[in-house]
Amino acid sequence: MQVNEIVKRLESLSDAKVVEGMARFGITAETVYGVSMPLLRALAKEIGIDHARALALWRIPNRETRIMAALTADREQVTETLMEEWVLDFDSWEVCDQTLLNLFDRTPFAPTKAVEWSFREEEFVKRAGYVLMARLATVDKKAEDAMFQAFFPHMRRGAEDERNYVKKAVNWALRQIGKRNLSLNRKSIAEAEAILRLGSRSARWVANDALRELRSEAVQARLKKKNKSRRGEANDT
Repeated sequence: MQVNEIVKRLESLSDAKVVEGMARFGITAETVYGVSMPLLRALAKEIGIDHARALALWRIPNRETRIMAALTADREQVTETLMEEWVLDFDSWEVCDQTLLNLFDRTPFAPTKAVEWSFREEEFVKRAGYVLMARLATVDKKAEDAMFQAFFPHMRRGAEDERNYVKKAVNWALRQIGKRNLSLNRKSIAEAEAILRLGSRSARWVANDALRELRSEAVQARLKKKNKSRRGEANDT
């Protein structure tokens, strides 16, 4: 399917009421058709991976075309240059997150970009750094704990950013890392306590919200069960 055909399909699926609802949740862009994520995913599955076409779709400043680009680009062809170009085009938290979660998260550049972008001042670029940290804690099963511990100083720095989309991403990263295993849970709790002592309104919110989940009975029980299972597997070998 060609780019113009995809755009026509997206236009046919547009819904003004959905657009209004999205705006209330900060989902905005130069143009928004209001197509739901399930429909976008179904269309992406239908048209398949095509990197050149994805690049063309991204150049159209539209929520749906950019999400479709992230869903249908070839991860193997993603370069640091492309990541740096696209991150500057993020104009909503949704386009930011969907691009990271569907494309950038499993590239070899993700850990480096997570740190680099956390230093940037642009709100959605900075958010992208912390969303990548959160995502890596979920999808990179082989990563050593040391990689995630190295993210802590950057989260402490970002926790004092009062901007909503940044502080929420810092909180997300802290919670996801703390749910990875018991050791990182303890270290994430200690980091949240250090963030709490910073005293700013943003830092207090980031820390208190993270501590509620990381200390919860549900999380502790799941991590203890996971730890016990791993010990059992180790004894069997």
